[in-house]
Amino acid sequence: MAPTCSDRRPARPQPRRHAPSHDDGVVLRSRLRVYDHPALHYLLEHAGWLGALEYVTLFAAVWWAWNYTAWAANWVNPDHPSGRGLMIVLMGCALLMAVAAPQAFRERAELFAIAYVAMALIRAGYMAVVFRGQVMGRNYAQLGAWSAISGAFWIVGAFVEQARLELWILAVLIDYAAPYAGFWLPGKGATPMSSWTLKGLHLFERNQLIFIIALGESILLLGGYLVSHEIHADTGVAALIGFLLIVTLWWIYFVDLSEPGEHRFEHATDHTSLARAGLAYAHGVAVCGAIVTAVVIEMIVAHPHDAIHAETAIIAFAGPSLFLLGCTIFHHVTAEQLRGLYLLAVAALAVWAWIALSLHLNGLWLGAGVLLVMVTIAVLGHRKAA
Repeated sequence: MAPTCSDRRPARPQPRRHAPSHDDGVVLRSRLRVYDHPALHYLLEHAGWLGALEYVTLFAAVWWAWNYTAWAANWVNPDHPSGRGLMIVLMGCALLMAVAAPQAFRERAELFAIAYVAMALIRAGYMAVVFRGQVMGRNYAQLGAWSAISGAFWIVGAFVEQARLELWILAVLIDYAAPYAGFWLPGKGATPMSSWTLKGLHLFERNQLIFIIALGESILLLGGYLVSHEIHADTGVAALIGFLLIVTLWWIYFVDLSEPGEHRFEHATDHTSLARAGLAYAHGVAVCGAIVTAVVIEMIVAHPHDAIHAETAIIAFAGPSLFLLGCTIFHHVTAEQLRGLYLLAVAALAVWAWIALSLHLNGLWLGAGVLLVMVTIAVLGHRKAA
């Protein structure tokens, strides 16, 4: 039995199989734990400009590790022992990244970098060997070369503390620029996007799954805080605001965006370019925004009556705004239209965060204003779609 599923082309939908759903779900959840628990608390504990930049760097790395794994899973045969073995190895690397994430810029930098680079090289190397002699084998060999180049900066940055952040940002930029450069190499040229045949709708479902998990983990985080603290009326109101904000993100994503996205993937012919812009990049921004929103929810629930600080106001603006920007990009790619409502909401969030900070309002007022903006956009967007 071949270890690949080379028939996953966009020509006609393939039935979902239980094996990939289970394996992908485990990898998704283990990978999500990296940036939805340890790294999330990292942002809570380092809510300054430097901490935010470090968090974005970690998130970008982990998202790209999952993104490449999701793409590879389009061609890996989940029923073949080597395919399952690959998933197990990648889950092990994800576990090491989760362990290292809270101290990734300090004591456990080496562990995080080595796990990330190992995941990238093992995945690309496996795919290059499996597809040796084929176009996809060449594609993954060149992808692996780019991963090795960025990996060098990850490893050096892990051992050079003074330049760690700068080197890791450079490594992230190399990783994210590689697909648009076609994984170009001297003497080899670039790999055309048309040669990366995949089932876009299948990949879209994976991205929907990880967004569901992100929202679910945010609810668990909120519940975990309430379990470990005494609940008063103000805490309950703040928790309700946070829960409704999470529900609003869910509503905007699944009610307003999912149907147009599914329709486009069902009828488009160039799934690869569509998935690159709409899933690999746009979904990363949206998921990051959802997780940052969970951070501000915990900050508001923890201090509902305290006057907000600049960090709280900025995070309250950044979380929903990143989510809306990601949704804007996705809608522009799939529907070929610019969703102006989302951009207006970003402007409204900026104005409200500035007003709340200037008037020294407490967390309840800040959260209520953000919720009002998001609910308004959800309602208007749904009416427009209808």
